[in-house]
Amino acid sequence: MTTEAWLFGGVSGFFLGTGLWYGIWSREPAGSAVLGVAFLMSALIAAFFARTARDGGARPEDRPDGEIAERTGPVDFFPARSPYPPVVGAGAALTALGVVFGVWLFLLGLGVLLAGVLGLVFQYVHRADPPGTPTAGHPRPPR
Repeated sequence: MTTEAWLFGGVSGFFLGTGLWYGIWSREPAGSAVLGVAFLMSALIAAFFARTARDGGARPEDRPDGEIAERTGPVDFFPARSPYPPVVGAGAALTALGVVFGVWLFLLGLGVLLAGVLGLVFQYVHRADPPGTPTAGHPRPPR
């Protein structure tokens, strides 16, 4: 994570320099405040990455001899086809059009959208894990 820490450190340095220069030359408080907040946010992210790099050690992508296989993990189930993404898209489009044309179309679109989202969520609820996977027969751990 050292690369990320250096990247966000540079971004925070940019915002600090720009904010100081802007504050001195413009004497406008709103822009100075925005640049100050941008500096604080990027410095917070840089500090997080620096601490994570210090506490967690080097990741494979941080080492020159790191291999891709070191970061691989279990591959989950990805469905080949699902009829529900077009239903969600149509429901979102009808809901957006309903905001313009009337509450009747909005409610119709909301129903189609809800049906598509519920279909996506519960499409494979009864699918069992294939035998041999580490979680076969056991509940999945929380993520």
